[in-house]
Amino acid sequence: MIVCPNCNHPNPDGAVQCEACYTPLPVLSTCPNCGTSVQTDASFCGQCGFNLQGAAPPAASASPDSGVPDLSPLEPLILPDPLMFPVEAAVPEAALATPSESIPSVSMEPPASPVAQIIEPVAPEPVAPEPVAPPPLPDPVVAPLNSPPVAQSTQLQSQTARLLQVQTNLTIELPANLSVIHIGKPNDRIPPDIDVSGFPNSEIVSRIHADIRVEADAYYIEDLGSSNGTYINNVPLPSGNRHRLRIGDRIALGKGDKMTFLFQA
Repeated sequence: MIVCPNCNHPNPDGAVQCEACYTPLPVLSTCPNCGTSVQTDASFCGQCGFNLQGAAPPAASASPDSGVPDLSPLEPLILPDPLMFPVEAAVPEAALATPSESIPSVSMEPPASPVAQIIEPVAPEPVAPEPVAPPPLPDPVVAPLNSPPVAQSTQLQSQTARLLQVQTNLTIELPANLSVIHIGKPNDRIPPDIDVSGFPNSEIVSRIHADIRVEADAYYIEDLGSSNGTYINNVPLPSGNRHRLRIGDRIALGKGDKMTFLFQA
């Protein structure tokens, strides 16, 4: 079982993301010294104090009895005895013939057909390519002296977030200039930036109910110890924990899903 470091929700072994708050879960490995489950980025084992960064698997020692039998040395090859042939059998009968019988007669007559003349091919003379004229350059564009410079406008698009009230189908734009947006009803301590006292069933919402914090392009919601609690996608959000909002998340202030908002961007 893996406990989420963000919301302390127990997750099954092998889970990559928290089922409650979608926070990436730490990857666990086994200590090579005592076998305890530790995080892969830990430097020391929390059970036995083993140094995990300098740990290396023990090298396999080569045993003398590896199961391979020793091979006996090969015996040298024995060369065969040279064959002895008698002189009479080694000399062919044609060598014993007389010179007049072994030398054939050569005819000195010229050949009947004349010798063909070999004609070498003549390589053609190289032809120089014709020069190609380069394309004409376009005429330069000269701007008039009194013409004003052309201004290049750059449009900056900023992401805006809003809450859609499900019961009334009204949209509430989140203030873009605030890093902490207070949700609740009028009070003397922390005035709300989003006042829900005018919506139906507002009696279940506390005066200081929840905050939405803006960090860069991310939005986080946090319950401030309200009486009836805050629910994200029908899951209760523990007080003091925060949840990163994603498009389409369902935010319920109080029990019974009577004051519900949808996060949009």
